[in-house]
Amino acid sequence: MKRDYLLFILFALLVYAVPTFFKGGYLLNVLVFMGINTMLAVALNLLLGFAGQISLGHASFFGLGAYCSGILTATYGFNPWLTMVIAAAGVGLLAFGLGFPILKLKGHYLAMATLGFGIIVYIVLNETVALTGGPSGLSGIPNLKIGTLLFDGDLKNYYLIWTFALVTMLLSINLAHSRIGRALRAIHDSEVASRVMGVNARLLKVQIFSLSAVISAVAGGLYAHTMSFISPASFGFNFSVELVTMVVIGGLGSIFGSFLGAALLTILPELLRVVQDYDIVVYGLLLIVMTMYMPKGLAGGVAACWRLLRSKKVKAVENAQG
Repeated sequence: MKRDYLLFILFALLVYAVPTFFKGGYLLNVLVFMGINTMLAVALNLLLGFAGQISLGHASFFGLGAYCSGILTATYGFNPWLTMVIAAAGVGLLAFGLGFPILKLKGHYLAMATLGFGIIVYIVLNETVALTGGPSGLSGIPNLKIGTLLFDGDLKNYYLIWTFALVTMLLSINLAHSRIGRALRAIHDSEVASRVMGVNARLLKVQIFSLSAVISAVAGGLYAHTMSFISPASFGFNFSVELVTMVVIGGLGSIFGSFLGAALLTILPELLRVVQDYDIVVYGLLLIVMTMYMPKGLAGGVAACWRLLRSKKVKAVENAQG
């Protein structure tokens, strides 16, 4: 437990030090997207990695958060910070109401149900042209502002996004080490056994589903106000698959693994622009390879390498002393 908090502090210091090496431009912009993807991966990992409930429509919560905040500010002139709160609350309530019927399902039935919800949201965003702009997207979304500080540049957006990402990670670490976190892991291992031990599995699954949706909606609001333009194409099925890939590759049930998966899957598309039409195939192959040869994800692989190095060091010390 203490190790996780120490690692988080070191990670946070590294995150805030990174801009000294990237003064601006393309690379810093990629790191901004990495922060948003980290929030989304952590949110989905709470549901998939801890509670064991798969979702193939999580990009829809991301999109609803972005469009709710974007429409209220660009069309109706609401304060951007207020719209993000409204969007998060609205999406959370929607997920809470949706969670009770959907989370009765298990396995591939649950996956198909969440996929269906994601497709419905994508179609609505495309077809309600008068409200969302349809396939052409919604523009004119204002940047976030605190007093006279306007977040209108890559460096400012980097610190803004990563502050939210770090807070999300810290809250998730606290949740993982709490009684609720232990109950979620019990549900993941055996829902029947957790019920026997007195865990209200149904309510807890709905609550973590809602929390995951709220975090995704906040990430959507940040995305909308950072980009100043959104379109339905950013919140489709392909991105939902990408989010699941981030979680699995990073490591199920690992908060820092979520970052590793998000970092890899944010950088990888930049390297795959030459085969842009086949990037989803690459993600699928990567997912297959990782589940076959590194089932605990990048986080598990890093931990295994660290243990191997420590054991070799201990053996070297023992041999030297002997």
